Amino acid sequence: MNILSAENIVKQYTGHLALDDVSVTIPRGSVYGLLGPNGAGKTTLIRIINRITAPDSGQLLFDGRPMVAEDVLRIGYLPEERGLYKKMKVGEQALYLSRLKGLSRADAMGELKKWFRKFEIQGWWDKKVEELSKGMAQKIQFIVTVIHKPELLIFDEPFSGFDPINAQILKDEILERRADGATIIFSTHNMASVEEICDHISLIHKSRNILTGRVDDIRRSYGTNSYRLDFAGDPARLNEALAGRYSVEYAQAAPGSHLQSVVITLGVDEKPREILSEVNSLVDIHNFSEQIPSMNDIFISAVEGKLPAGNNI
Repeated sequence: MNILSAENIVKQYTGHLALDDVSVTIPRGSVYGLLGPNGAGKTTLIRIINRITAPDSGQLLFDGRPMVAEDVLRIGYLPEERGLYKKMKVGEQALYLSRLKGLSRADAMGELKKWFRKFEIQGWWDKKVEELSKGMAQKIQFIVTVIHKPELLIFDEPFSGFDPINAQILKDEILERRADGATIIFSTHNMASVEEICDHISLIHKSRNILTGRVDDIRRSYGTNSYRLDFAGDPARLNEALAGRYSVEYAQAAPGSHLQSVVITLGVDEKPREILSEVNSLVDIHNFSEQIPSMNDIFISAVEGKLPAGNNI
């Protein structure tokens, strides 16, 4: 069942169409990537979901019914813009924000102490927010985003300001929230993160949803029927056998490897087993693997208008 559906959302500001008939459907229990270049409309859609602003037309469904104001209490939102009060102490502010999420003082203190121990930041409690780095402040905001255990979590560029180690800690926490039953909407430009943690994506560009579907299905659907062959043997003999029949490009071998590598692109109706049977007698095959495009490649192609027609996978 879907936890959230945004149907035919339109939002216009003075002189700017932010969202143009955008629809997305978020399956319950998924990590859903909301992708797009700066200014594409992602943050506007997120603000509409959080009822910070309203659409000009279209509707939101939460659990299959029209969304109401009280549903916001079932959402945790970590915005890209950081919103902590710089002069307040960390612990005081975390407690205040936790109380706004509906927790009693006792429950909020218990949860905060647990999270501060988990992140090993007990010493931050009496620091002022202005003493924290961007990444440190981000950890505090993450805690108060998830502390009330919402069903739907929305993270807008959550890894901004984090070094690789702390970014991995946050990725692990996001996946742990999903394992506990939460649904995640994850807005980012970072395509490597998308491949690591997202099940589904929608790509918004110039205010429209131009590509949507499961990550694995999208990557395979935009494959080119190309295969990488790592081999030991005489490359001239291999090239002579394949030249004129297949597109063959030499690829960079792994550093320090004695192997050579080529990428072979087959015709639409040609099968990989056919090429394997041909080259098996010519060289010693060490690896033969399909070259599936990365989400980064697909993202760039989509934004540049180079993807084939048909955007729903």
